[in-house]
Amino acid sequence: MSDTQRRRGRRSRLAEPVIVEENPPVWPGVEAGRFKPLSEPEVALIEESALSLLETLGLSQATQSMIDKVTAAGGSLDTEGRLLFPRDLVHWAIEGASRGFTLCGQDPANDLKIDKARVHMSSGGAAPGVFDLETHAYRDSTVQDLYDAARIVDRMENIHHFSRSVVARDIEDPAVMDLNTAYACLAGTSKHVSISITEPENVAAVAELCYRIAGGEAAFRARPFLTVMVCHVVPPMRFATEALDVLEAAILAGFPVQLISAGQAGATSPATIAGSLVQAVAETLAGLVFARLVDADVKAIFAPKPLVADLRTGAMCGGGGEQAILMAGAAQMGRHWDLPTSSIAGITDAKRLDAQYGAEKTLAVAMAAHAGSNIVTQAAGMMSSLLAVSHAAYVSDNDLLGNILRTIRGVEATPETIAAEVIAGVCRGEGHYLGEEHTLGRMKSDYFYPDLGDRRTPREWEEDGGKRVGDLARDKAREILGEHHPGHVPDGLDKALRAEFDIRLTRTQMGRG
Repeated sequence: MSDTQRRRGRRSRLAEPVIVEENPPVWPGVEAGRFKPLSEPEVALIEESALSLLETLGLSQATQSMIDKVTAAGGSLDTEGRLLFPRDLVHWAIEGASRGFTLCGQDPANDLKIDKARVHMSSGGAAPGVFDLETHAYRDSTVQDLYDAARIVDRMENIHHFSRSVVARDIEDPAVMDLNTAYACLAGTSKHVSISITEPENVAAVAELCYRIAGGEAAFRARPFLTVMVCHVVPPMRFATEALDVLEAAILAGFPVQLISAGQAGATSPATIAGSLVQAVAETLAGLVFARLVDADVKAIFAPKPLVADLRTGAMCGGGGEQAILMAGAAQMGRHWDLPTSSIAGITDAKRLDAQYGAEKTLAVAMAAHAGSNIVTQAAGMMSSLLAVSHAAYVSDNDLLGNILRTIRGVEATPETIAAEVIAGVCRGEGHYLGEEHTLGRMKSDYFYPDLGDRRTPREWEEDGGKRVGDLARDKAREILGEHHPGHVPDGLDKALRAEFDIRLTRTQMGRG
C-alpha cells in the first residue's frame, strides 16, 4: 500500500487483524512545513555561514578516499590538513541530490514517499538499556528487546519507520552485533528499517543478509528496505574516519544513507542555538558532498541532529525547549533546500510515562514535524535522555503521534468544510448537528480517536479500575508480544539464513519453536 493508498485507509486497532478504514484522519506523509521558526534573513545567514565555514575552515581528519574525491572535484587540502569545500561544489551536491524517492518496506504497503515536507514518525535511539516491561526496572538491553521493539512498532499505525532503538548488549563481537541488529529489526517488522554499522568491514555481511532476504542483490538495489545511518563527523568540524569508510561501503552496496551530525551545544558545538545549528548544517553538507561523489544518485538523507547539554552539569538533555526549537530550525534548513531531511525529536529526559514525558515529547516532536522533517526519529519509545527505551511507550506514543499528525493536517478550510449551508439548515431546523449527515460523514475522516487515551467521565474510569495510561500501555504491549509473530520472513528462509549467518536471536524467541 502506497502513501496515497494509506491516505484512503488506516490500519485500525492495536494488535488486532488489520482492518482498513476509509478516509482516515491521519496517514503517513501528511504534508507539513508551515511552521518556520527562522525568518528569511536568518535562513540566508545560516546558509552563508555554513558555506563560509566549509570554504575557509573545512573539516579535519578526512580519509584518503575523501581527499582524493573532493580535491578532484575542486576542493583543496590546506596546510593544516583540513579539507576545504568550495561553495560551488556544495551547491552541486545540494542541487543534484536525490529527491522524491521511496524508502521501501519489505511489504510495499509500508513504503514511505520521502518528498517535500511529507512527515513520517520513527523510533530510534540506540539506547543501552530498557525499562523492563514486567519489573519496570532499568536494565541492559538485548537482541530480544530489539526484536520485541520492532514487533510492537510493526503494529503501530502512527509509527511509520523503525530505526534501531536499543543496542544488543548481550552480543559483544561488533561484527556479530551489527548482523544481528539488522536481522532482529528486519525480522521484527516489514516497515523500512534504519541501523548503524560499527565498522566498514561489517557492511558486506549486512548487505549480503539483505540481498538474501530480498531475493538477490538486484532485487534489493531496486527496493532497498534498510538504510544505514552514519555519524560521519566527530564535532567540532572533524570527520570520523572509520565512519566515512562505513558510509562509502554502504553507498556502494546499494543502501540509502542518513548523514548525521550530532554535536552537543555547549560541549562539541557552540552554546548558542544558531551557532550549534550552523555547525551541524555545515558538517552534514560535507557528508552530502562526499556521498554524492561516491555515487551521484545515492539516496541520501540530510540529518543535522544537534543536541543540547544542561550547562549546569554538562549532561545531555533532550527534553527542553532549546532542543525542540533547534530541531525545528534544522528541519527548516532541510526544507529550504528541499532535501530529504531527518530530525531527532522526542528524546525526553523523563524516566516514566508521566507528565514530563508527555510534555517534552509532544513539544519536540510537534515542532520538528510542523517544520517539515520527513523522518522524525526518537519520536516513539525513547526516554531518559537516550539511555533507555520503554516498550510500553511505543503503544502510548502511537496515540500521541496520531494527535500530532492530525494537527499537521491542519484546518483545511474549503467551502465544503466551512459548511455554511449546513449551518443555515441546522439553525432553521433541529438546532443541533448530532444527527446531520454532514456530521456523520465527517466523524471518521476528520477526527482522530486515541486507542488508549481515556475520554470517559471520572466515575466511569474509576468503576473500570482507574488504570493509568502507562498501565494500559503495558497491558497492550504484553498482548502484542504474546500474539504478534511476524511471518514476512518465511520460515524456510529463516532456517536458511541461520545456516549461513551467525544469528543469535533464537527461533524460540521469534515464536517459531
